[in-house]
Amino acid sequence: MRLYQGIRSLILTILRKILFLWVRTDVSGNDAESLGLDPDKPVCYVLQYSSLSSRLVLEQEVIRAGLPGATESLPVKNGPSHSFFFLYRRIGGLFSGGRQTPVPTNEFKSLVRYGLEHPDQDVQIVPVSMFWGRSPDKEKSLVKLLLSDTWSVAGRLQKFLIIMVHGRNTYVQFNQPLSLKQVIDEYRHSEERANRKLARLLRTHFRRVRQAVLGPDLSHRRTLVEGLVRTQAVKEAIRETAARDDIPPEKVRAKAYKYADEIAASMSVVTIRFLEVVLSWLWNRIYNGIAVNNIKVAKEVAQDNAVVYVPCHRSHIDYLLLSYVLYKNGLMPPHIAAGINLNMPVVGPILRRGGAFFMRRSFRDNPLYATVFNEYMHVMFSRGYSVEYFVEGGRSRTGRMLPPRPGMLSMTVRSFLRDHRKPIVFVPVYIGYEKVMEGRSYLGELRGKKKQKESVFGLAKTARKLTNSFGRVAVNFGEAIPLADVLDAVHESWRQEAYDAEYRPAWLTRAVDQLSLRVASNINASVAVNPIGMTATVLLGTDRLAMDEGQLIRLMDQYAGLLKAFPYADTVTLPEGSGKDWVAYCEDMGLVTRQPQKLGDIIALEGSNAILMTYYRNNIQHLFALPSLVASLFENKDSLRRDKIVFLATVAYPYLQSELFLKYSADEVEGVINHWIDILVDQGLLEALEDDRIARPEEGTEAMLRLRVLSRFIIQTLERYHIALGILRKYGSGKISAAELEEQSTLLAERMSILFGLNAPEFFDKTLFRNFIANMQENGVITTDDNGLINYGAGLEEVADDARLVLSVEKRQAIQQVTMLGA
Repeated sequence: MRLYQGIRSLILTILRKILFLWVRTDVSGNDAESLGLDPDKPVCYVLQYSSLSSRLVLEQEVIRAGLPGATESLPVKNGPSHSFFFLYRRIGGLFSGGRQTPVPTNEFKSLVRYGLEHPDQDVQIVPVSMFWGRSPDKEKSLVKLLLSDTWSVAGRLQKFLIIMVHGRNTYVQFNQPLSLKQVIDEYRHSEERANRKLARLLRTHFRRVRQAVLGPDLSHRRTLVEGLVRTQAVKEAIRETAARDDIPPEKVRAKAYKYADEIAASMSVVTIRFLEVVLSWLWNRIYNGIAVNNIKVAKEVAQDNAVVYVPCHRSHIDYLLLSYVLYKNGLMPPHIAAGINLNMPVVGPILRRGGAFFMRRSFRDNPLYATVFNEYMHVMFSRGYSVEYFVEGGRSRTGRMLPPRPGMLSMTVRSFLRDHRKPIVFVPVYIGYEKVMEGRSYLGELRGKKKQKESVFGLAKTARKLTNSFGRVAVNFGEAIPLADVLDAVHESWRQEAYDAEYRPAWLTRAVDQLSLRVASNINASVAVNPIGMTATVLLGTDRLAMDEGQLIRLMDQYAGLLKAFPYADTVTLPEGSGKDWVAYCEDMGLVTRQPQKLGDIIALEGSNAILMTYYRNNIQHLFALPSLVASLFENKDSLRRDKIVFLATVAYPYLQSELFLKYSADEVEGVINHWIDILVDQGLLEALEDDRIARPEEGTEAMLRLRVLSRFIIQTLERYHIALGILRKYGSGKISAAELEEQSTLLAERMSILFGLNAPEFFDKTLFRNFIANMQENGVITTDDNGLINYGAGLEEVADDARLVLSVEKRQAIQQVTMLGA
């Protein structure tokens, strides 16, 4: 018997080595730590269908990963003779007779029997999913019939062809173990029912993993395009357009077909594999690494839902990076909404085959195009495809999260209302760059230079940058947002109403607004703090954009300590190392300069880097918003009562929340502010006095320097608010319109930026003033009369007087000179 086992083991080893002369695998989850294996309990691996080649791949990957062996007997007394088993053996197939129902294997039954007979012992069952090639099936595809072992049984010849075609793109995923004892515990007296329960759990698990890895079947593009034109909504739009514009219906139908053809993606796994190879080379060339955090969120929701990935938009690299990360982690890349400007020669077809579908910037005045696009989105969601779009609309030039645009979110909500059988879940994604590739062009645009149109020639210019190093990139996945939960909170009875393609319920806008805020705040709650952002934040908080190296290092370590003392969210990631490491890293990246000096080197920001670094500071500004707000209240006051601090901070909070997409609700913020006061006292930045008063440290101390620099993190935002309030008070109630206030505020902010050398282009951003004015209206601080003029009461005067606490004397005088207000 022992001789037989030895010969059998030798043969399997030889076969495994022969197989891996051709086969190449991409493996996920194959380490004991991520699996959470208990070293004191035996491990048994399970594959879905019996297959010699699958067994050989499993054995090889277990050996490579140093996991408990899969070839020996289960290390328990009187246990099964293998540490792995197949769930089903499959009979029949394309070349060996008719297809039959899969039958549970004897090894599976013996494991369950062992568990029933030994209730005091447990076995960890690790499901292992294996995909020979990762191509989602094509509907009515001959290739699916011949070379897919996804659903049907592969005969020996068929399996050989599958390995030859797909063997170099084999994906293996180890998944979280099941406890045999827990699964069968309730059926101790019925082996048949215990078998059925474990088989059902494993079968469901394998199906869900397949859905996440491969996605649903892809439609042939031509079939999809033709189907869009035949939908009832598009037919109706064709009739209306023909009647309105007096055009023959045939011509309008041809135009609708052209629109659908312009929009639709043509996802090709061959292209995805090609892009994987090219992008692996590219990332290794220009980045020092890609950090992926909290990917388990995407893996979990992709198993049972249509997923909408909603990343922040900082660079054109975002499109490629997220799809690459998902594919490398065993998830099907999404269909990506891309601007029509990217549908250029050469690049457009590649992006389309990589999953991009193209949309025009605006289609408000083209109802036919709007209908075709809406129907395309509805097909995506109702069939369960994963989709990716950027809620900001365009790339952020300032490093801040831009206000979400409602268009795509509204289409998603309306599609879900029409057919909510397939749940839709939003997955926010933060993509953080240490050095954004388009940084220099963003500087030009912020200085007034016209945005360059995308072209092949522009792409060629970008290619020259591939010799540069752009540091590390972080891809952080945030807390998932089930769309049904948002609708339940806004309109509880939404499931009982009937919807068609054109119906827009009265509460739709409110639902989209709530969804927008949750998406934006969850993206910001997943920020990756990096050395560049920390260095930029501190240096830009100084008057001369320079600081003694030792002092800079201490301040960065202390401010990082603040983020650790009161973490903003579990999904925020902090940089490794200390302030000393971060300074050296920024110097290596060419973003700061060192000026040697006998008393200690000076680290400074010079030239265009001073403006560029505001981009990286703005990436993380929201994390420091509340402690910085509290610190700013002591700019002109030695001490304040705690309740006064909380009152002033809560008054300012709604405006900061709207601008920076902070996550705390109005009910939470008072407690959060009190907690920050306590932390600032504990860290020595503030002092607690009698009578519930809070005081700042003495002038000239290290603690006062820390407090003052901390206040600078947010003070420019507060100064911008005071500019708008000052101009409004200058004109008086009922004397100026919102548009005029916005224009006057922008001009004054630009003037102050020049006078005080403020290196923050967003300081005089019209959009931010517009947002502030709109929020004052929403909060009832101002109202607008029938003539569009702004009216306000005594409440605004009180707020404006309190706001002066945060302004330095020089800036108060500058605003006073322009607005002609009294001191």
